[in-house]
Amino acid sequence: MTQQYKLPELPYDFNALEPVISAEIMMLHYSKHHAGYVTNLNKAMEQLADAEQKMDLSMQVGLQSAIKFNGGGNINHSIFWTNLAPVGKGGAPEGALAKALAQDFGAVEKFTEQMSSKAVAIQGSGWCWLGLNKGNGRLEIATCDNQDPLVIKGLVPLLGIDVWEHAYYLQYKNVRADYVKAIWQIINWKNVAERYTAAGGKA
Repeated sequence: MTQQYKLPELPYDFNALEPVISAEIMMLHYSKHHAGYVTNLNKAMEQLADAEQKMDLSMQVGLQSAIKFNGGGNINHSIFWTNLAPVGKGGAPEGALAKALAQDFGAVEKFTEQMSSKAVAIQGSGWCWLGLNKGNGRLEIATCDNQDPLVIKGLVPLLGIDVWEHAYYLQYKNVRADYVKAIWQIINWKNVAERYTAAGGKA
């Protein structure tokens, strides 16, 4: 029996991010979508353990896409929930993080404009991320398809925006740009700064 991954607890109530994200969206997003990724990840990992025991290489290879998709979904959402905070509770970029954003993007405002543009422009489902390139110490914006985790692009995830339709459609319909514009009101910059420091960002 392999160790089971668990759905992490939300750090706030379903209605805490209103009016930016409705309680209905949060309940469905967390209780159905994220929970589904965890359930399917555990199923795939159990199948992988069985395939490894049987030395069934074909089965092991065949399970990689399910592990990548559901494992990525769990990784991405576990970060996303902590990246958000109720309106007025997430602070603002400051200290080393603010300095790095200004250095790598020209200004915090320019960073938010660039990340917003890239998030809105994603075709289909995916994520837009602010990540740290540990090789050169710089911050980078990157997009990932579907539930691909940012680690596959060699970056440490600091801040993610989920642009799958299930993250916003009930409230914003097909106007993704309105959702992306609004989400900046509930970014937990304290969490982003903690991730930046933990990743070895420049002081």
